[in-house]
Amino acid sequence: MDVDEEFYMITDEEVEEISNSLESGNLADAATRILENMKQLENAKLDIAITGESGSGKSTFINVVRGLEDDEVDGAAKTGVVETTRVPAPYPHPNYPNVRLWDLPGIGTPNFSADKYLERVNFSTYDFFIIIASERFRANHAKLATEIQKMQKKFYFVRSKVDADLYAAQKRRNTSYNELNTLNEIKDNCIMCLQDGGLVSPPQVFLISSFELGKYDFHDLESTLERELPEHKRHAFLLCLPNLSIRILEKKIEVMRKTIWKYATISCGIATVPIPGLSVACDIAILVKALTKYRDSFGLDDDSLRNLSRRVNKPVKELMAAVKSPLSKEITSTVVKKMLTNAVGGGLMLVEYIVSTIPLIGTAAAGGISFATTYYLLRKFLDELAKDAHSVLITALGTEV
Repeated sequence: MDVDEEFYMITDEEVEEISNSLESGNLADAATRILENMKQLENAKLDIAITGESGSGKSTFINVVRGLEDDEVDGAAKTGVVETTRVPAPYPHPNYPNVRLWDLPGIGTPNFSADKYLERVNFSTYDFFIIIASERFRANHAKLATEIQKMQKKFYFVRSKVDADLYAAQKRRNTSYNELNTLNEIKDNCIMCLQDGGLVSPPQVFLISSFELGKYDFHDLESTLERELPEHKRHAFLLCLPNLSIRILEKKIEVMRKTIWKYATISCGIATVPIPGLSVACDIAILVKALTKYRDSFGLDDDSLRNLSRRVNKPVKELMAAVKSPLSKEITSTVVKKMLTNAVGGGLMLVEYIVSTIPLIGTAAAGGISFATTYYLLRKFLDELAKDAHSVLITALGTEV
């Protein structure tokens, strides 16, 4: 592919953002501001409260979103048919520890008091609430939602274990069974129960199966959260999602591509500092950091592949065989240097080093070369890892989803 074609992902808006950054100071200052912006994205904390009655599937939902199985010894939320959570329990995402899902105590007691419950679980801690029910929503769910609404926070109703309901309906109805009609019946019943419980506004209910998270309404839930979360928290939420479908994978790729020009501008700013060789070393560090993020978000590290293997009941060797890029195994400065020598960009980096040694003239030229080199290589390696992630997903699920 021609190098020029690699730059089509830089939009007019992004070019304007680069220009505005550079107009207010020199390249190094602009790079510093962009670096601060990226750190804010990386350090964004997202705390998601998961609540509902005992046995509704709260803990299983938490584990699946984090890419873990219920029976994993380390890190999995405890599950059971009786309430296993007495106090709010945080479960950080394995690859994104700033994203925490909180398993809250159940709300199924007869004398449930929504306001006292929220005080007991430290209401202010959470960015939003997911209220889960596995059979039907009751007055307690509506009371809790009303109280959350009073405090001006978001909540989302999730009806879990839909796969079990569909299986039971199919057994009962046999020839008259229709999946779409059954799903609509379940959703209508959920809405009616919540309104009967005192909820004034017609609620939005998402139907899911934690064992088939890519089906039913999970994508609608994900899209709703993306739309309603602040940008920095939306970024964190999307990258931590397990790769359950081509749709989620493509959204991750889009988000990652949009950060490439920022990494490239940081590289460009460093290249203008008149210290020979500094930018080459920093470019390699930037590539190592960015590529590690890409790999982890795509779930191509060994731990993620093993977890996926257990979840879809496929041999882990079969999933690993779908991964072709050496970047999925190890991402170090040594590995990146070796790959640079085999890539078109390797030559560009050498030119950058030579040009940067020429006083006065060198810094401006080196900045442009550094931007082009970093951008080109990140696009190339991102596409390589994305292709592997796509192959793993198809291998795991056996179909395009």
